[in-house]
Amino acid sequence: MNEPITPVIRTSAKAVVIHDGRVLLQRAAWEGQDCYFLPGGGQNPGEPLDETVRREVHEETGLTVRVDRMLWLREYIGAHHQNAATEAGTHRIETIFACTPTSDPHQLGGHHQDDLQTGLEWVPLDKVTTLNLLPHALRQPIAALASTTPPADYLGDVA
Repeated sequence: MNEPITPVIRTSAKAVVIHDGRVLLQRAAWEGQDCYFLPGGGQNPGEPLDETVRREVHEETGLTVRVDRMLWLREYIGAHHQNAATEAGTHRIETIFACTPTSDPHQLGGHHQDDLQTGLEWVPLDKVTTLNLLPHALRQPIAALASTTPPADYLGDVA
């Protein structure tokens, strides 16, 4: 009989970096598909989430950013989604922040990019819904930033 899997909770911070009506996205090759992700990553013990997002954005993109506000809180509990058999031990909690570049937004190139990352791209906000941006649940809320400032929101357990 298999032992039940106890998920390990991983906290992270992601950035919605906006400049001139465009959002900065990482291009990636993941599980055989070309896709996009928000820059950001895992929180270190003792590190506040706003410091996490600044550090991760700098590592992955080369940009320094100002953290403006929290936009959304997202969870992903692997056992509840499509790949439940292989991701039963996954439980991620992501805080997603609105950020503004404080360094030259045209000088991109991080010193510690994610293994899956294939590039960086400034994408017009009105084009985000047409992309394979993962998780898909973020496409519409990010695109809506072109016309409104939403209240901070809990997005729930979304893939």
